Amino acid sequence: MKTNSKPFCFIMALLSLGTCATAQTLTTLVNFNGGDGANPQAGLVVSGGTLYGTTYAGGSSGAGTVFSVNINGNDFTNLYNFNGATYDTNTGTYVPADGANPAGGLLLSGNMLYGTTSAGGSSNAGTVFAINTNGGGYAILYNFSGGSDGADPEAGLVLSGNTLYGTTFLGGTANAGAVFRVNTNGAAFTNIYSFNGGAIGANPEAALVLSGNTLYGTTSAGGSSGSGTVFRVNTNGRSPGNVYSFTGGSDGANPEAGLLLSGSTLYGTAVNGGNSGWGTVFKVNTNGGGFSSYPFNWSDGANPQAGLLLLGNTLYGTAVNGGGPGWGTVFQVNTNGGGFTNLYPFTDGSDGANPEAGLVLLGNMLYGTTQADDPYGYGTVFALSVPGVAPTLYIALQGGQVVLSWSSPAFSLQASTNVAGVYTNVPGATSPCTNAITGAQQFFRLQEN
Repeated sequence: MKTNSKPFCFIMALLSLGTCATAQTLTTLVNFNGGDGANPQAGLVVSGGTLYGTTYAGGSSGAGTVFSVNINGNDFTNLYNFNGATYDTNTGTYVPADGANPAGGLLLSGNMLYGTTSAGGSSNAGTVFAINTNGGGYAILYNFSGGSDGADPEAGLVLSGNTLYGTTFLGGTANAGAVFRVNTNGAAFTNIYSFNGGAIGANPEAALVLSGNTLYGTTSAGGSSGSGTVFRVNTNGRSPGNVYSFTGGSDGANPEAGLLLSGSTLYGTAVNGGNSGWGTVFKVNTNGGGFSSYPFNWSDGANPQAGLLLLGNTLYGTAVNGGGPGWGTVFQVNTNGGGFTNLYPFTDGSDGANPEAGLVLLGNMLYGTTQADDPYGYGTVFALSVPGVAPTLYIALQGGQVVLSWSSPAFSLQASTNVAGVYTNVPGATSPCTNAITGAQQFFRLQEN
């Protein structure tokens, strides 16, 4: 490598060959106190260095919130407080309000967040809403009536063009739930499919996944054994079909989470069933073939209610119960069903308890929520490093110095004057680290502790 007389810095992010199979270090970013929100049941979305999410309860009216927080836990902001719906005893009707109790995650598109509330609105049957990432511009896109259009949307949304697709747990023509679509401006709401509790299922609690013009999802009930299904339906409501019916045995039962699609394979979780009744991780081809599952035992975690995250050939997820202390876990498992690892067992301390939502990945960090914790009991936002994956090492020049930053305390900063090493730890270096530029060149890397 040629050098010149002007100092410069070359940054590398490397990881050690060994990986850690023991529990990872968890950082609690937010402990909710009720006033700022309570009991998040949904996962997060991330943009840049900001996480966005919802709480099911809490806030100024106790009806839930939309919030944002930086990935380092700073600058928590309550973006919106839901007000629910007020029942007028004189007229016997609900006074229109903005929604209550968001149970599903948010969808981020540009500077807009889209979501659902499971209650509130003009009929107290839930809403579809939109809000800017700065907390402004809140709008109800649709008020569910609780009739044939659907009721109690408990899941997030999927976007195609300017059309949002989602599910409702109840309502529809048979009061067994529905699949709907609505434009991002609130126009053209359509119930594209109503469940009837038969072969295709009943009571969907999860978001959909879209491939071409086909939507795939799960139902928590119905199917041939009444234990739920994986289903498909076209975006125009045609060609509904059963991909898989759970039997309630070793395959699992009552899937409450959305699906992950990779190629032609769908991955998901079932909250019950399995060999010990604690639920399963499963995969099935989009044509219904190739079903297989991993059954949970108590030490793994129990009753997974959330969807999965895929990194390489490894799936990451959460279980709401089980895992040693019994307060739930973060886990990983290979796509072939091997290599299951309990990455973190929650203790019901300040770290949280009972994670009901899935995970989001940024760099080498997994971010998620728990719906309970101690001392407040209102839940947390947490960060957990991915074992064996190096975080990104960032550089910023400030005058004659270099400021280095990284996201995980599980990695140490090392430096060398030669790209091939020998590298040694920078004494006392923690993120962010200010390092003076000395000599013609200097190289940095991250090494797992």
